[in-house]
Amino acid sequence: MAYRTINPATGKVVKTYDDISDAALSEAMDVAQACYENDWPLRSIAQRAEVIHAAAELMRRNRDRLASLATLEMGKLIAEAKSEVTLSADIFEYYARMAETFLKPQPIPDVPNAAIETFSLGIILGVEPWNFPYYQVARVAAPQLMAGNVLVIKHASNVPQSALAFAQMLEEAGAPKGAYTNIFASTDQVGRLIEDTRVRGVTVTGSEGAGAAIAERAGRKLKKSVLELGGSDPLVILEDAPFEATLDNAMWGRMNTTGQSCTASKRVIVVGKERGEQFLEGLRIRMSSLRAGDPADPATTLAPLSSDNVMTGLLQQIESAKAAGATVVTGGGRIHRPGFYLEPTILTDITEHNPIYTQELFGPVLSFYVVESEEEAIKVANATSFGLGASVFTANLERGKAVARRIESGMVYVNRPVWSAPELPFGGVKNSGYGRELSVYGIREFVNVKTIVVK
Repeated sequence: MAYRTINPATGKVVKTYDDISDAALSEAMDVAQACYENDWPLRSIAQRAEVIHAAAELMRRNRDRLASLATLEMGKLIAEAKSEVTLSADIFEYYARMAETFLKPQPIPDVPNAAIETFSLGIILGVEPWNFPYYQVARVAAPQLMAGNVLVIKHASNVPQSALAFAQMLEEAGAPKGAYTNIFASTDQVGRLIEDTRVRGVTVTGSEGAGAAIAERAGRKLKKSVLELGGSDPLVILEDAPFEATLDNAMWGRMNTTGQSCTASKRVIVVGKERGEQFLEGLRIRMSSLRAGDPADPATTLAPLSSDNVMTGLLQQIESAKAAGATVVTGGGRIHRPGFYLEPTILTDITEHNPIYTQELFGPVLSFYVVESEEEAIKVANATSFGLGASVFTANLERGKAVARRIESGMVYVNRPVWSAPELPFGGVKNSGYGRELSVYGIREFVNVKTIVVK
């Protein structure tokens, strides 16, 4: 697997890194295990919090440099990259502050002298994606390091400089050698690591295929896994939703990170034919007004896709959708300039027999549906194998919550697109995976919840 930085705005290779050798990987695992046996979990929660707090401060202090690396490597608009770094720092700060509360012994009601105490497990292996090169890692690293585990992280092959910067930041914050280890590993090497007896859990964010393969291998070794996989999040617009505010939110929900987010609002479902026509035209105007440019330029409104493969895959999906009867309202093609730019696209007239009715569109391509009733909107929202996030827009908050409860997903937001905060559990159901990250649930995924009874 070639770890290299390819600037998505130009298509040019910037820097290349070698895969880790088997010997170096073996040594890294020895160091991580030694850190676990002799150092990191033996420190008090307060001592671990000093390192994690320092990491948060370093992230904030170096926000512009870290953001520039993300923009260079995966093409994120610079303002969005800065926001990602800030959110990652907030996650570190949150766990540094809250871990002692989350991990403190819990008495068992009605059983005298019985309590539940929480202990670390060992080395946790993380396989992380490219679309949020800091946030995705932060929501694993912060809780698991505070729990006393140590981490070995295999990052995506197209964000090696971001991966190295994250590891360096933790080292500068005072993390001992082996507490956090970045590896430029191959797929075969990752497979062998899953089977290594020192690895006690595996967490992955990625595609359905990658998640299934890793979970299967971990399961054969009786190791717990957490999977955060794809999503085809619906954004349901009820009849009374305010027009302009909902349009603005739908645009942000679809186009944040150029649509390359598991929780992006990939399917807009509007109740009512007349309202549907109005929202379709509003979205067409907004999406067609975006202008491609250098993502490092604050004036740019349309960033490139992360890679040629992502762009080619989306173009193929658009063609398949058209062949099955879908209508292209705007966009639909590649922007003819250097780099991996795709026209913001809206597809409508999508029937149940169209392949994109159930597929995930990981980029600036929006599926648009008009339905006659709330019941039909819920049916379309749930007509997917995914169940990560969803949004409902309405002027009636109680109605919005009632609809939210009927949507099959791990997260539903009323009157805003799906997003993330350290305090909110993140994760899905169905083919979107299992397990949770962030909040108290995130720190409890890879721990030994031990019952201690004294008689």
